[in-house]
Amino acid sequence: MSSPAANAPADTATSGFSIGSLIRRPEAGSLIGFVVVYIFFAILGGAVFMGAPGWSSWLNIAAEVGIIALPVGLLMISGEFDISVGAVVPASSVTCALLSGQFGLPAIVGIGGALSVGLLVGFVNGMIVTRTSIPSLIVTIGIMFAVMGLTLGLAVLVKGSTSVGYVPDPLTKSLLGTFIGGMFNVSIFWWMGFIAVFFYFLHISPIGNWVFALGGDAESARNAGVPTAKLKVSLFMMSGFAAAFVGIAQVMTYQSAQVAGGQPFIFNSIMCAVIGGVILTGGAGSIIGIVLGTMTFAVVNQGIFFARLDPNVGSIIIGALLLAAVLTNDSFRALALSYATKKK
Repeated sequence: MSSPAANAPADTATSGFSIGSLIRRPEAGSLIGFVVVYIFFAILGGAVFMGAPGWSSWLNIAAEVGIIALPVGLLMISGEFDISVGAVVPASSVTCALLSGQFGLPAIVGIGGALSVGLLVGFVNGMIVTRTSIPSLIVTIGIMFAVMGLTLGLAVLVKGSTSVGYVPDPLTKSLLGTFIGGMFNVSIFWWMGFIAVFFYFLHISPIGNWVFALGGDAESARNAGVPTAKLKVSLFMMSGFAAAFVGIAQVMTYQSAQVAGGQPFIFNSIMCAVIGGVILTGGAGSIIGIVLGTMTFAVVNQGIFFARLDPNVGSIIIGALLLAAVLTNDSFRALALSYATKKK
């Protein structure tokens, strides 16, 4: 691999590492953004923010939104959007709480029912997108409102309220909704598992190349033999599954399901993917970048609390990060393509 390291000292050249090659990585912009934001709030937040209270605070937030941001990011890489995750989260929470709480069925039944809701919504999204010419943004917005209405109607019909309580058994609680050391939610470890699975799916398995090809040029990908319709449906189902999992984790953690509890995930997951370097037009992005974007979002979200800043400042910072990401993603994509070309 030719790189600026060729003129560097012998030990640097031998390792094949250089600052230039690092900057050309697709995740470079995400890493720079995270480091800058973390240092900023570390200075303002002090030792408390850099200690266990600070880390647990933003990691708990990152785990929740991060599990959803991963498949949403994959969909964006393939050139599609999924807005319906904001309705799937409360729908799965309510389903789990009704089945295992209201009707007293085993926890595994409630969990299975909730995950089935997410998979079904994803399947419907994918089928409509692949069988019509309607953009996925419009399809998933429509499905979102439909699922929200059904969830509200079901909760009111069965429970007579927009909130459904559920006290899980100790084992289920410890696996899906407990706080380790009283601070770190177990969802952090589930997030790590999701990261490993999606990293393998996108960057190691052959299917990952199909996802990039689909986002780059769907027609060319289809002509090359990529099962584009099945792939899109599968990606939407992954998104629904992840959103349903987060809904289950929420009801296990807080022992209550709220009908309107998923709205923040609609745009937060997309923001994490964009801040993480995913191109809005599709065809480029990485799992590591999405993770870094999620961490950056979570640090800003919780850093303003530790820094005792006006909450509006956090919105300004996130907005600025989003705009900066959109403006610079194309530049980092060009550098990443340069890196890939030199690597060959």
